[in-house]
Amino acid sequence: MNDKVRWGVLGVAKIAVEKVIPAMQAGANCQVTAIGSRDLRKAKTAAEQLSIPKPYGSYEELLADDEIDAIYNPLPNHLHVPWSIRAAEAGKHVLCEKPIGMSVNEARSLLDARNRTGVKIQEAFMVRTHPQWIGARDLVMQGRIGELVSMAGYFSYFNRDANNIRNISEYGGGALMDIGCYLIHTSRFIFGRKPNRVSALIDRDPEMEIDHLTSFIMDFATDNLAGGDSSTAKRTGRHSIGTCSTQAAPYQRVQIVGTRGRIEIEVPFNAPPNRPCRIFVDDGSSLFGKGVEVVEFPVCNQYTIQGDLFSKAIRGDGEQAVSVEDSIENMEVIEAVFRSAKSGAWERCS
Repeated sequence: MNDKVRWGVLGVAKIAVEKVIPAMQAGANCQVTAIGSRDLRKAKTAAEQLSIPKPYGSYEELLADDEIDAIYNPLPNHLHVPWSIRAAEAGKHVLCEKPIGMSVNEARSLLDARNRTGVKIQEAFMVRTHPQWIGARDLVMQGRIGELVSMAGYFSYFNRDANNIRNISEYGGGALMDIGCYLIHTSRFIFGRKPNRVSALIDRDPEMEIDHLTSFIMDFATDNLAGGDSSTAKRTGRHSIGTCSTQAAPYQRVQIVGTRGRIEIEVPFNAPPNRPCRIFVDDGSSLFGKGVEVVEFPVCNQYTIQGDLFSKAIRGDGEQAVSVEDSIENMEVIEAVFRSAKSGAWERCS
């Protein structure tokens, strides 16, 4: 018996056609059976290219297909919540690209839809299930680097195409929503909680009005820290710093620093599917790297892992990696970053 989850895809976004769909097709638990577009020709072209049996000329037709169990939603940011809700109301489970929505209120409406319909809904933070991130968090939890003190991440690429959806303000464009959300999500994952408050600076493109350079500090000070000592947590700062840009040289790196060591994630977000990933565990004994252990993770595709694990959760085998409640917390931090950049003050993340 074929117990694979039958997937339909909303739209022919580049990330879907080039990365996610091929990766899901390679999985053990996913079967991509349909793809829909507002342009039937585009749907047919993508379906032929990817050997997908059913092309549809509208999203509505795809959602009406009773032979589809789940929907992958890679539409522009402003369409994430509306079409994810329609998919849920059609009885389909939903894997929705990040960010989950345009605001906290939108994300909460998705929670209402999940509770009302009983389907599973997950934000597509594929990094959450990649072995390198799970490995890094395990090392922190085990106390390998001592008390967790700080985390710093940088994520950038260059794109000034005014017609690109990532540069259109009303579509939810800009660096923070597109890639800064990863820095926030992974910081929360490593620290094991939501930050108390944030302070931020934003530079906006004068023509497109999107944030093209955003930097923020997240304050994680608490008495319940992953890998930490609760007796000193309240008197010792716990910070995460993030910078993201859509108008800088392509680069990404994450540093996780403790009282006795450091973890560096070499390619934290766009993890390659065709070569091993590496993290570097430094015991702090030498500034020249003599105390660094290289931990290598076998070749894997994070989109395949994401699709398979969510499909298993749909079938009742395990929990989903990212809950809607988790996604709402991420949106709360994103909104606090925007508020702080405007107010010039620390803003609470609630």
